[in-house]
Amino acid sequence: MKQLFVGMICVLALAATAVTVSATPKKRFDKTTGTCRILDSGPLEWESLPWGKGGKAFKQVCKSCHTRNNNQQAPFLWEESKTSKGWNRVFATMRVKCAKDGSWSKLSGDQLLMVNDYLYRWSSNSLDRHDSA
Repeated sequence: MKQLFVGMICVLALAATAVTVSATPKKRFDKTTGTCRILDSGPLEWESLPWGKGGKAFKQVCKSCHTRNNNQQAPFLWEESKTSKGWNRVFATMRVKCAKDGSWSKLSGDQLLMVNDYLYRWSSNSLDRHDSA
């Protein structure tokens, strides 16, 4: 009887650990380079993490036009404006006006990847609303 009880506890412990859900994505497949980009976890540290540098570039370059009531007639954007797949599509196809008119030329190829990483990580569907972390 004791062995059965211990066995049941082990099974329940394994089942509980198997259903843990990560609050943020850990990696992103980039169609433009054909590579898997690892997204470090942790707090939003602007300088120390690659996607943090992408956040800084997004705020400095992209948000210079994509703010509320802007003069450039650019739509207001924030990280949660699109899903992770939506942000990947924007960067893979480059069909948006600012990519076509040369506004993205302020950013290097590596910076564009980091901005895409940042937006993918903080997109509208990246956080598990049921996670308390």
